[in-house]
Amino acid sequence: METGFPWRSTPTVDLRLWRADAIVLFDWLMSTDLSTVPITHPAQKQALADLLARLEEVDIIESTDEEIAAAQAEVAENMGW
Repeated sequence: METGFPWRSTPTVDLRLWRADAIVLFDWLMSTDLSTVPITHPAQKQALADLLARLEEVDIIESTDEEIAAAQAEVAENMGW
């Protein structure tokens, strides 16, 4: 359990993301008005805000426009759907 997390008694999970995915998600979350994202429960919006907060703690927050574009291209490269 992570001690720096605000809810110390709340169980946590470790999640590893491909760096490109993290950059794409961070960029999208930073540019999205979460009030306009379709949700079926308010907890979904809160979970997205929590994800953004966690992504802000890693070294992707200063990604340049070029790094973001490269990450988007890398993630989209083999989508196949």
